[in-house]
Amino acid sequence: MTDLVVDATGLRCPAPVIRLARAAREARPGTTITVLATDPAAEHDVPAWARMRGHALVSVEKDDDRLTLVVRTAG
Repeated sequence: MTDLVVDATGLRCPAPVIRLARAAREARPGTTITVLATDPAAEHDVPAWARMRGHALVSVEKDDDRLTLVVRTAG
């Protein structure tokens, strides 16, 4: 179940991570945030960002040229 969705479709690095960071700052601990992205760099950038910030990467799915990454905020 997703609490928030960050639609970064069509945005290039670093925009998907910036939008995720903004959403995470405003989210309560334990919030699940789904990031939708088409930039291939997001597959590496989002997990790295989550790890550095102490959040948990829940899942990564690829569907053609679209990525769906789910992060749970720390807390």
